[in-house]
Amino acid sequence: MLNYYLHYVMSLYGNLMKKSLIITIITLGSLLTSLVHSAENLSIERIFSAPALYGTTPRLVQLSPDGQRVTFIRAKQTDTNRFDLWEYNIKEQRSRLLFDADDLHQGDENLSDEEKARRERMRLSGSGIVSYKWSADGKALLFPLAGDAFYYRLGDKKAQRLLATPEFETDIKFSPKGNYISFIRDQNIVIMHIATGTETAITTSGGGNIKFGMAEFVAQEEMSRLTGYWWSPNEAHIAFTRIDETPVDIIKRSEIYAERIAMIEQKYPKAGTPNVLVDLFVQDINQAKRVAVDLGKQEDIYLPRVKWTNDPDVLSYQVQSRDQQTLTLNTFSLSKQATKTLLTERSNTWVNLHNDLTFLKEQNAFIWRSERDGFSHLYLYANDGKLIKQLTKGDYVVTDIAAHDEANGMLYISARKDTPLEAHLYALDINTTSMTRITQPGKFHTVQFSRDASIYANTFSDINTPPQTGLYRADGSFITWLDENAVDTSHPLQPFYGNWVTPDFGTITTEDDTSLYYRLYKPAKITGKHPVIVYHYGGPIAQVVTNRWGGNRGLMFQYWAQQGYVVFSIDNRGSNYRGKAFEDPIYKNMGEIEVQDQKLGVDFLRTLEFVDPNKIGVYGHSYGGYMSLMAMFKAPEYFSVGVSGAPVTDWRLYDTHYTERYMGNPNVDKAAYDASSVFPYANNLQGDLLIYHGMADDNVLFTHATKLYKHLQDNAKLFHVMDYPGKKHSIRGKNTQIHMFKTITHHFDTYLK
Repeated sequence: MLNYYLHYVMSLYGNLMKKSLIITIITLGSLLTSLVHSAENLSIERIFSAPALYGTTPRLVQLSPDGQRVTFIRAKQTDTNRFDLWEYNIKEQRSRLLFDADDLHQGDENLSDEEKARRERMRLSGSGIVSYKWSADGKALLFPLAGDAFYYRLGDKKAQRLLATPEFETDIKFSPKGNYISFIRDQNIVIMHIATGTETAITTSGGGNIKFGMAEFVAQEEMSRLTGYWWSPNEAHIAFTRIDETPVDIIKRSEIYAERIAMIEQKYPKAGTPNVLVDLFVQDINQAKRVAVDLGKQEDIYLPRVKWTNDPDVLSYQVQSRDQQTLTLNTFSLSKQATKTLLTERSNTWVNLHNDLTFLKEQNAFIWRSERDGFSHLYLYANDGKLIKQLTKGDYVVTDIAAHDEANGMLYISARKDTPLEAHLYALDINTTSMTRITQPGKFHTVQFSRDASIYANTFSDINTPPQTGLYRADGSFITWLDENAVDTSHPLQPFYGNWVTPDFGTITTEDDTSLYYRLYKPAKITGKHPVIVYHYGGPIAQVVTNRWGGNRGLMFQYWAQQGYVVFSIDNRGSNYRGKAFEDPIYKNMGEIEVQDQKLGVDFLRTLEFVDPNKIGVYGHSYGGYMSLMAMFKAPEYFSVGVSGAPVTDWRLYDTHYTERYMGNPNVDKAAYDASSVFPYANNLQGDLLIYHGMADDNVLFTHATKLYKHLQDNAKLFHVMDYPGKKHSIRGKNTQIHMFKTITHHFDTYLK
């Protein structure tokens, strides 16, 4: 569920503006005035069809290690779900198509079950070239396609297919010096010397319940750890996990497709049940000498992060307790065969994971992110674990380290210092701890730096403007556009701007004086009182209300507003980017404070003269689907119509790492699990409820839906169902998305208007 939200957020893109034009949150200003030559209404079919209404937005933007090129993938004009690889040559100041996926592979891409599952965990949709990697020297590119690996050395006329095998290789990487590629085949780690094509199996005993170098289900889905092996900087060793799935319960489930039913036996660790057993090893790639890393006496732990330091003799790794209230950062010395704990994070609720651990090259120190003072901030430590100083401080959150310019003592970070609704780039002086915002306000910015931290690519947007991508110097000065994506007369979105609705942003204050941010779309023409669709997610590690382009879902909000609906969202307590005190109220009490805050949103809506107080609908997916159920069941006087997509219904059925983080262990905290289930409240259903679910969902299992169906039927409660054969949690596919949103809209049109 964590990755569902994280990858959804990433799919909303994000980012820039023409220097001469600033569009505020409140108004489209002169841009819309100048562009309105026609006024077409959106349709659901058009939202999900090519060419994409958001334009030619690059994805997976990377600067080459030598800083000479910017690479990215881009959807075809004729197919928004098939991607090619592009580059922008900085010296030549031009973009060109590097590889057309259709030239390398045509026809269906028959992904292995493991790769399908991995992509679902990554929320990676589409076909063609959907990922790629640079070699460390910036002279070659590596990308998977249709189960094989393609290698391209700059200057060559074509890419070389390295893995033309019947097996399906996954998690393909360059070695640090670019001499090898590595991958997983048949649950083992294999390396290939690029120059000779010689393969060497690093492990050979993987199979069945034993997997080498692979991330287990909860590591992928909930820890955002998508790999299980890591090269040393000198290319001499590989650290890797060995997981044993023997203790994990087997869930027997049916994946229902249009013309068949597949019986699946899935290793799925439900809350309160055993996890995998995990071990960590380091192996010499030439001598096959393997060393075990001591993870401690307690076997029932998580291994969320592994990272080599700048010293090829020293490996860092993090160990998280089963209750997730303790996280330790440790190192292992190969030469000394010794482990050391550098620091320990503790919480009375839970410790959030992050990826911000930066080892400095010129001084014996590292930078670490922590929430110990209540907000996510950066700290400077000596390599022996002694705290030197706190680098950032205040009632805001740092979200990640973008780059480090050690020579000049500068750290470039992304943070929500100015407003929680926008991500900005800041320059942080490590010596003085002074911070300067680099990016322009009124936009949501996502950046990718060059290795030397001298330039960065910035993709940015706002609620009204699709993503734009430019190239900038570290001080924020503009170099060139990578994709201006201006909404001019040739842009696919331009005809629809004539009927565009600019939402209002504001705050609502709770009884304990906490501010909740909301976003409100109003119909362009107010005629009496209008029905409302409340869209929410509501869960942790999530934020719905941002000043950011909303992707296809945001276009659906525009569509509904054009159909006469008020569309409203509010980020309740328990959601992200507001500090730990804002998150913690859901601890062992899911579905309570979130509903209270959503009701406050409705109380506010009822004060608006153009809102019909008796026609308030609610819609959400995943945790948002759970929230729709809880809203309909616990507050029927507030929500008369609901749509619940792929909902959790009983937290005992969801996975260990996510669920126990917030709810504790069901074997101990039975009362908390009972109270946070939808079932004690289901008989309160009064309004018109639609539930939809993918019938091959391997994350929020279809069992969640069928268990609720049976309960409502047994209690003679009427409801509506739309299930999707063969679809996973994300319910992907152009026509499926069209059908799903038509179904949702029809439900609201029927029962809310």
